[in-house]
Amino acid sequence: MSGRAYKHERLMDESERCVENAARCGRAEDQLAASRIIEQPAAYQRWASDHDRLLRSVSEQAKLDRQMLALRHATFRLIHRKALFGYLRDQHVVGARRRRLLALFYRPRDYANSLIAEHGNYLRANSSCLCTRFLADELMHDGAMQEPLQLYQEWYTDYFRVFCDASLAETLEERESMAPSLALQPYLKHRLNEARHAIIESPREAGNAWRELWLREPTGDTVKLRALRPHRG
Repeated sequence: MSGRAYKHERLMDESERCVENAARCGRAEDQLAASRIIEQPAAYQRWASDHDRLLRSVSEQAKLDRQMLALRHATFRLIHRKALFGYLRDQHVVGARRRRLLALFYRPRDYANSLIAEHGNYLRANSSCLCTRFLADELMHDGAMQEPLQLYQEWYTDYFRVFCDASLAETLEERESMAPSLALQPYLKHRLNEARHAIIESPREAGNAWRELWLREPTGDTVKLRALRPHRG
């Protein structure tokens, strides 16, 4: 791959502009997250510090192709990091169920601090994910960071939702309703591993060739899984 590697300062400057643009005119979800970061000096400093460390793993690479690979790895980590709060929000998990789920990830900490910490993780990870995808698209022209990565994020959301739904299932009805999804869990994990490997190995200008490696048409086993309905009580 031709082209010079990017300096750390350039990657940070472009990232800061990306967050500012998202706060002004991004999608509703991204606009809200970026605005929360920008409007609070302490939150912005925390994000900038975390993002600076994240991009060090990219800028320290001497060649552009290695930077592109490091950026892909960084984006996977961000997708995983924002999944928990995304689940709490999208599945409307509240009350005792939310306390139980957070306790799985923050055992030594109290509930209020756990929720605050996870919300902060989500805001920073979502904003940094916008930046890594912007850098990949606008600077490195990396085709693997568009549709393939979007589909990976959807699949990771499915996989993470099954884990959380199973963790929250208490009644016999809830556990029985989870049986089909739990049976698919090994397949969902395998599908994620294949997708991750295909994205990592994909050339910058892969076109639709990646589809042959790991995209399948939806079948009875691969359609979007039904979410566990919150217990009303």
